[in-house]
Amino acid sequence: MTNDKVFAMPFAKVFPLLIAKAERKGRTRQEVYEVTSWLTGYSATELDALLESPLPYGAFFQNAPCLNENRRKITGSVCGVKLQAIDDPLMLELRYLDKLVDELSKGKPLDKILRK
Repeated sequence: MTNDKVFAMPFAKVFPLLIAKAERKGRTRQEVYEVTSWLTGYSATELDALLESPLPYGAFFQNAPCLNENRRKITGSVCGVKLQAIDDPLMLELRYLDKLVDELSKGKPLDKILRK
């Protein structure tokens, strides 16, 4: 799948999959909202509204109110690809959220995930 196809996918289709992944591992929807809010600056109310909109996944990140500066501290791999090796800045933002949800799903404490 090309980056353009990923960016064009509806946020309302992708985000519930991230929530489901975390919930399968015993984490909560609220925790996914918290890591997403930390990363992007969207409030829970805004996330709920976006789930009812046709917003593309790429635009979700492009329009983020305030991308957290500490997101650059997120390291490691997502789907076997090192975050440091991703050249496309928008794809990197998407993968940061994937990585946060991965860490949540693996049981990492929230304060460590949020790089506090």
